[in-house]
Amino acid sequence: MNPLNHVAIIMDGNGRWGLKYKNSRNAGHKAGLNTVEKIIKETIKQKIKYLTLYAFSTENWKRPKKEVNYLFNLLENFLINRIDELHKKNIKLRIIGIKKFSSKLNTLLNLSEKKTAKNTKLQINLALNYGSKFELINAFKHLSKNKQKINEKNFTKYLQTKNIPDPDLLIRTGNTKRLSNFLLWQLAYSEIFFEKKLWPEFNENDYSKIIKNYRSIKRNFGNI
Repeated sequence: MNPLNHVAIIMDGNGRWGLKYKNSRNAGHKAGLNTVEKIIKETIKQKIKYLTLYAFSTENWKRPKKEVNYLFNLLENFLINRIDELHKKNIKLRIIGIKKFSSKLNTLLNLSEKKTAKNTKLQINLALNYGSKFELINAFKHLSKNKQKINEKNFTKYLQTKNIPDPDLLIRTGNTKRLSNFLLWQLAYSEIFFEKKLWPEFNENDYSKIIKNYRSIKRNFGNI
């Protein structure tokens, strides 16, 4: 049985679900938050230590301003109303990406990280304004600036995921089969599952079935 320490998820399909059932992309984003809470609970139940959620990419700024603002308002409200609950559950929150948001949201993100920094049951890595190509180029720039030898050990010191183990498993919902500039270095040997369901439709049973399938896979890492 394969050990499972870190699950990464591309939460795709909120907007499409919202248009299909509520005639509103924003309604889909709101519904997607309910799925996030279900998956967090199941992750704890499965005794998985790291959960990385792709919430907002560097490319998502191309979306309509009203939709982007709605997404950030949702996140602000979640942090204001739920961070104490996460803290009580011994959950750590860490942001990967570049914090170029409003001063209010940046403050909330920093306070949430600081408040939960010592928690140990589960670490949630929230990928916000994250793009893997930028991350990789930035890491190389730091290597060059510091005149360090280019090798895997030195390189990973400058990734935004420093001190986070690489994902064992990647799940992407929404019936789209691509990585979308997400953790390109870190996913080199991850098992990848593409799920047809849109993110608001994804549930604990779907998640646990994927985990069960993952555990039964023979993982060779280049060996036979």
